[in-house]
Amino acid sequence: MTIKGVLFDFDGTLTHPGALDFPAIKLELGCPVDQPILEYLDTQPSGRRANLMKILEKNEDIAAQASQPNKGAEKCLIDLKNRGFALGILTRNSLRSINKALRKFNGVTTEDFSAIITRDVSQPKPHPDGVLQAARRMGLTSSELLVVGDFRFDVMAGKAAGAWTALLTDGGRSVMAPGDPEPDFTISHLRTIFDILEQDN
Repeated sequence: MTIKGVLFDFDGTLTHPGALDFPAIKLELGCPVDQPILEYLDTQPSGRRANLMKILEKNEDIAAQASQPNKGAEKCLIDLKNRGFALGILTRNSLRSINKALRKFNGVTTEDFSAIITRDVSQPKPHPDGVLQAARRMGLTSSELLVVGDFRFDVMAGKAAGAWTALLTDGGRSVMAPGDPEPDFTISHLRTIFDILEQDN
């Protein structure tokens, strides 16, 4: 394998887990607990969907304001960039909230990322569209990307696009479901990415 870029999920991966309270948001939206929020919104009539999207965006803004960089995230990003790896973000979130949350990062700005792919410009994970878009913007093939995320959708999107995948567990249990593709790597800390890249080289 030849990895030349790292594509990160944002919430719970680059940021500390827990800023977005998904159960509370689903309750406010009337979304079934076993259904992803964006997919639920897509089933709603246009007028109701617009109102529900405003509620979702309000919650995302609150979470972005409360978010903090995940342990080791800033140093990981800076070191990757200094070593010549392309950086990207792939999220089901909005660009507005990503920009707001990134202001909490020391030494890291939006300019450090060759691609920031949000639900505003691609089909959301687990669809592979965002990974493929990110690869194009980063000037790479998907097989040259390592997709890093803390949820099963990150692994599913990466594998479907032909990228390498790393599931970040932060020491917790796996979030993969029966029948899901297996991640290529499982890591408990962002610094472990460098162990993967050293194997590659």
